[in-house]
Amino acid sequence: MNPDDPLLRILACPLDKGPLHLLPPAPGADREEGTGGRAAREESLYNPRLRRRYPIVDGIPQLLPSSGEQVPDEEHEELLTRISPAHRPDTPGTAP
Repeated sequence: MNPDDPLLRILACPLDKGPLHLLPPAPGADREEGTGGRAAREESLYNPRLRRRYPIVDGIPQLLPSSGEQVPDEEHEELLTRISPAHRPDTPGTAP
């Protein structure tokens, strides 16, 4: 999935129905187990409002409420840096 994929415009969090943000794999995540472990090595969709991450398995977003995982505070801050600046929820005047 790429950041300009039209599918991202219609996908929504199953819990709050708000937009999700594509998280590419963390740089270097394939070489070491860092923050996020396995989830950092894979693409995922992130809801920063609820701090929930949903996996993308074989190119298919897993958007059942039970598929999401709660993200701890320190990982949330790291994930916000991985969201494209044009799509960050805390950047004024940006797309949701």
